[in-house]
Amino acid sequence: MARLTSFSKILIVVAIVAVCYFLLTMLRNPKIQDKVRNVTSSSSTSSNSNNSGTLKDGYKDVINIGVVTWGGYAGGQYFNEGFEANTESRFYKDYGFKVNFEVLDDFDTSRDAFKNGSIDLMWATIDAFPTEVEGLAQYQPQVVFQADWSRGGDAIVVRRGISRISDLKGKKIAVAPMTPSHSFLIWLLEASDMTTKDVKIVEVPSAIDAADAFKSNTVDAAVVWSPDDADCVSKVAGARVLESTKNATHIIADVFVAKKEIVEKHKAQLTDLYEGWMIGASELNNSDANKRKAAKILAEGLDQPEDFCYDAINNVRLTTHGDNKNFFGLNSSYTGVTGEDLYNKMKVKYNDLGFSTSGAKSWRLLSTKDLVNKTSLSGSEHNSEMQKQFTKADASIVKKESLSSKKVSISFRTGEYQLDENSKQLIDVQFTPIAKAFANARIRIEGNTDNVGAKASNILLSQKRAQSVADYLVNEHNMPQNRFIILGNGPDKPIPGCEKNQNADCKAKNRRTDFELVTD
Repeated sequence: MARLTSFSKILIVVAIVAVCYFLLTMLRNPKIQDKVRNVTSSSSTSSNSNNSGTLKDGYKDVINIGVVTWGGYAGGQYFNEGFEANTESRFYKDYGFKVNFEVLDDFDTSRDAFKNGSIDLMWATIDAFPTEVEGLAQYQPQVVFQADWSRGGDAIVVRRGISRISDLKGKKIAVAPMTPSHSFLIWLLEASDMTTKDVKIVEVPSAIDAADAFKSNTVDAAVVWSPDDADCVSKVAGARVLESTKNATHIIADVFVAKKEIVEKHKAQLTDLYEGWMIGASELNNSDANKRKAAKILAEGLDQPEDFCYDAINNVRLTTHGDNKNFFGLNSSYTGVTGEDLYNKMKVKYNDLGFSTSGAKSWRLLSTKDLVNKTSLSGSEHNSEMQKQFTKADASIVKKESLSSKKVSISFRTGEYQLDENSKQLIDVQFTPIAKAFANARIRIEGNTDNVGAKASNILLSQKRAQSVADYLVNEHNMPQNRFIILGNGPDKPIPGCEKNQNADCKAKNRRTDFELVTD
């Protein structure tokens, strides 16, 4: 066997060193690094695609999702590393498919895209969805998951001199009908024993147009989106935000809807989409740095300033897997607002206002729990949102002017203060939904009596009656004890027109309990 000479050995060593140097130099090249990452990503994706480089059975190459300019979809857009379908997306790397977000701010355009199949999932809000279910019946729409609760993203701005909801009576209010803005207004008015018939509705195409109407001095109030609320306040002297979804926490719920055929054909893929989205939402909820990163993604995708997008993310509650279990009624211990609660209430409300919802299917036929049921995410970051913890009310809060007042006539036997079953039912129907919807507002409960008997004993009795109502809401509906402010007025605050308790009817009206929403 021939032996290598010393010179040959030196040449081989030099060649090896040269090759190594060349490879190291190439690997430092950013373009080469990108190619290596893409190859690695493709290899990883193959393992998620039956190790063949092809999609799993029942998977689409791209899931197309229709959205609007809103911060509540940030969980999915952040997890996707952008709005466009791309190979850097964690949906692609972790699950083997791409996701594309299509910004469709025009309502009709978004619905046409859903109908013709150019998008697979469309945005909707459960509060307003009953008004359009009948028109989508042939496509068998299915609510598949919740993305967020509005938490400051919707607000009502008012002119100088309007400090309570009751001050809106007879005033012109700009609002986009059958939208989340309309739903918000309906709830606000109900909290003060009013309806839209007590105000002058000025219909506009969108919340953006409502803000323009307010700034042009053609209306007294407008239901708008953030940050238009701040813009209105800064440009109209004496204007203020009367209320927003920071307190009205469980009224506007953003969800995604798919055709039933899409759900049945691509259920496993939609479950993966939901899981990744929830992971993205949990990461944003627990890290301001991640929110900043998401704001950059939204700024590019929505063509909006980065600060605008950051504020938009902070004006919502990005829902977690735990929140979705609550929303779809999968947590038996949850006593808050579910999707079914909100959908059924607004179906009735819109129908009463003349917007026919008689063709709207029941929640059971309209929603699917499968995506949430099939997903297992553990860890505190995936838990549902905790209730606001209230401190004990101090003197300033006790005396603070309320935002709204709702009167509920609760019958007590003479000299008694315990609630009977009829009284509990009355509270559940007339007030509990409002208390749950405005979960971040305090509740002042004022007991009132007629003028029969000694004043001092009536004051004490009315206070005990108010306390019994609070105790019921705490024990039955799991509301925080410190949320309540208890007052006993006795006979000192009669209903206008019944100041003298001049007949049995007036006495009955004065034996009432007033519920007031008070903001900290």
